[in-house]
Amino acid sequence: MKHLNEEELVAYCGGDADGREAAAAHLHNCAACREELERIESVLALLKSLPEPDAGPAFEQRMWRQIAPRLPKRREWTWREWFAPRRLVAAGALAAVIFAAFLTGRLGRPKPTEVPALSAEQVRERVLLVAVGNHLDRSEIILVELSNAQPPAEKGALMNISAEQKRAADLIEENRLYRQTAQQQGDAVLASVLDELERALLDFAHSPDQVTPAQFEALRQRVEAHGLLFKVRIVGQDVREKEQELSPGSKQDSGGKKGRNKA
Repeated sequence: MKHLNEEELVAYCGGDADGREAAAAHLHNCAACREELERIESVLALLKSLPEPDAGPAFEQRMWRQIAPRLPKRREWTWREWFAPRRLVAAGALAAVIFAAFLTGRLGRPKPTEVPALSAEQVRERVLLVAVGNHLDRSEIILVELSNAQPPAEKGALMNISAEQKRAADLIEENRLYRQTAQQQGDAVLASVLDELERALLDFAHSPDQVTPAQFEALRQRVEAHGLLFKVRIVGQDVREKEQELSPGSKQDSGGKKGRNKA
C-alpha cells in the first residue's frame, strides 16, 4: 500500500478538495498515515495557538545593527576610474539609450502610477526577512536530502556524508544569529523552530564523516521524530509572506503590519 506523503497530508488538513475522497479512504484503512496526520494537526494547532509576539520599540534598528556587519562592504570608487575611456564610452551609450527611452515615454505612453517608496526601517526589515527566508530554504534542502538518502546496498559499506556535513556546518553560525534575534524580538515560533534546527545541524555536522547505515538511520530518525522538516517549511512560508507584504507596491497597513514582521 502506498502511503500518503507529507504534502498530501498537509493539503488534506487544509481542506484541499483535490483527491480528498481518496485520501480519506486511505486514512480510514491506514493506521500509520492516521498517526502522521494527527502529528501534523498537532503541530499546526501549536503554531496557531502561540500568541502574536510584540516586537517592542525600535526593533528594526536593533536587527539592523546585528546583521549589518555581516553584509558585504561596498567597493570604494575613485574619480580616475569614472573617467577611464571604457567608462566614458559606456556612459555615452547609456545616456543615448536613456534619452531615447525618455522621448518614447513622453510621446507614446501615459504617466506610470507611482509606487510608494519604502521607509528605511521597512527596507532593513525586508532585508532581514529575505536573509532568514534564504537560510530556511538552504536548511530545508539539507533536511530533504537527509530524509531521502538511501544507504549503500553492499553489506558493511559506509556512507560518506562529509560534503553534507560541511554545508550543515556553514549554516550553524547564521542560524544562531537569526535565533538570537528572534528571541530578542519575541518571535516565539521562529525562535523555537530555529532552536530545533540548530540542534539538528550541530548533531549532523559533528557526526563521523563515514557512518554505517544504522548510524545514518539514527540521524534521520532524530530529525523526523519532531517533524522538523515540516516546521521549517511552515515557518519559511510565513517569512516569505511577510517579506512580500513589504515589497514595493504591495498593500500595507501602516498601523497593523509594523509589529508583525519579525525575525
